[in-house]
This record gives sequence, C-alpha cells and structure tokens, in this order.
Amino acid sequence: MSDRKQKREEAVVEAVLFTMGESVEVRQLAAAIEKSEEEARDTVRRLMQRYDRDKRGIQIIELDGCYQMCTRMEYYENLIRVAATPKKHALTDVVLETLSIIAYKQPITKLEIEKIRGVKSDHAVNRLVEYNLVQEVGRLDAPGRPALFATTEEFLRRFGIGSKEDLPDMDPVQAEEIRNEVEEELKLHMEEGSRD
Repeated sequence: MSDRKQKREEAVVEAVLFTMGESVEVRQLAAAIEKSEEEARDTVRRLMQRYDRDKRGIQIIELDGCYQMCTRMEYYENLIRVAATPKKHALTDVVLETLSIIAYKQPITKLEIEKIRGVKSDHAVNRLVEYNLVQEVGRLDAPGRPALFATTEEFLRRFGIGSKEDLPDMDPVQAEEIRNEVEEELKLHMEEGSRD
C-alpha cells in the first residue's frame, strides 16, 4: 500500500475517533476506511505508535476491542488547572436586561421579549443560552410554534436564588416608572412609524 493511502486511512480513523469522543468498534473503523477489521486494527496501531513516539497530548487506547481517543494521563493535572479556572462571562446591560425580563416573565418567547425591550433580542437570548442561564423549555401553541425560554438551575445558582418564586419583588413605584417609560417609548415609536 502506498504511503499516501496509508496516511489517508490514518487521517480518517483519527477524524472518526476525535469526532465520536467515545469508544468506537473496529468494525465501524473498518467501514470508515472501507477495509477489513484487521486492516483497520493495523491502521489504529500505527496511529497509536505515532502518538506515543511523538509524545502527543492525546493518545488512543484500546477498550475491549474498541478504540478511543483521549488525553494522555500525564497531562491530566494540566487539564484540571484549566477546568478549575472559572470561565468569566461578562453580562452586558443588554444581556442583563433580557435576563431580567425572562426571569420575571418566564416562560416567554423572543417576540414577547422584543415587545418589552422595543428592539431585537436574538443576540442577548443566544448569549444567555450559551452561558447556560436560559434554556428553551417548549414551544408556544401558535403559528410558527415560537420557542419559549426560561431560566436554568445555573441561573438560580449564580444569583443565589432557591427558586424563581424567590426573585425579589420590584418596588411598585419603580415598576410604575418603568411602565410609564415603556409606554412613552412605544408611543414615540408608533408616531415615528406613522410619519414614515
């Protein structure tokens, strides 16, 4: 077999093992490279030797006739240092405003959030989902079946709240001021729209 074909088969096996993230049976690897199980085993073993020889950060291990790509044991301590470092998520005013709306009005659709905010909220909602503070909890039984969003357990943990019922009540005077501001903004927006 040519060196080029061999490298291609190794690359295919490597891609499969990396993508699957769990143990893969030899028969599956054989199907991926369109060869026999024995040839697939030889391909995996060549890769294993190359990773060992080069002292790569990853290795391929054999588990009961299956193969899995994983981190080399000697680097676990380094991984733990990274995993232990908390990931900081900056919550901008826009994202915090959107989170507040979702927390108090959940479950709520993006359209309802946008009506309250007066602007598109796709980016803010997507960011909150990415931060695991908000999740999709179902679909509204309406045309287009829009997604409904609510806060997550991570939200409760991060903000030190036992349940959504424990959210602080808004000061009635402050709530009335906000309502008036929103109504003024909507009125102004509608007047501008009618002039166009």
